Amino acid sequence: MSETPAEFVRTYAQLSPVAAVPEIRLHQAAEPIGLWELTEGEFRSEQPPPFWAFAWAGGQALARYVLDHPETVAGRRVLDLASGSGLVAVAAARAGATRVRAVDTDRMAVAAVEVNARANEVVVEGEIGDILDGDAGDAQVVLAGDVFYSKAMANRVLRFLIRAARGGARVLVGDPDRAYLPRDRFRPLAGYDIPVSPALESVRVKHSRVWELTQITSGTGGAGREQRAG
Repeated sequence: MSETPAEFVRTYAQLSPVAAVPEIRLHQAAEPIGLWELTEGEFRSEQPPPFWAFAWAGGQALARYVLDHPETVAGRRVLDLASGSGLVAVAAARAGATRVRAVDTDRMAVAAVEVNARANEVVVEGEIGDILDGDAGDAQVVLAGDVFYSKAMANRVLRFLIRAARGGARVLVGDPDRAYLPRDRFRPLAGYDIPVSPALESVRVKHSRVWELTQITSGTGGAGREQRAG
């Protein structure tokens, strides 16, 4: 490979505003197939799909919520789980988090996180690794956008989020009504109509919600209410 991961991100994904979060700019791919083929050509079969090159609906909803409600993260240590492009991490940093740790298993995603953080003039700590069998460290808020896309992933993520909550963290997720979201464990906080790529979602707008893990919100007023944006 002749380019570093950061150079690859800057070369093959264009820096542009995020549809539902125009305050933030990300390096985004125009369409998925060509970039996927290109990365497979560079990295062979072990290279995952370029999730980092798109602003997924759940992540957009969560980033929008964080920017609209900065008190969620302001002055707190934040973990962005399965960060992808780093959209949610960047939003948390812009909203005043004291430290933002963005974790992903894909080294290209971690490169994208770092490139996108610099483009938005914020500090985010990108980290490569699978932490789902561990804990959230010292995070006071755990954010996760669009992580319930498969049964196996959903089961591991939920166990991790429950451990994070038991450790004292507030846990919020963004999800566009994926099949494996364990709705009985969460309460809705907000809903947004998110513009998306038909090539990724087969629709142009996908309603997405921000949810909070109910384990850490018992006794809180307003459970079950949903706020619709716009």
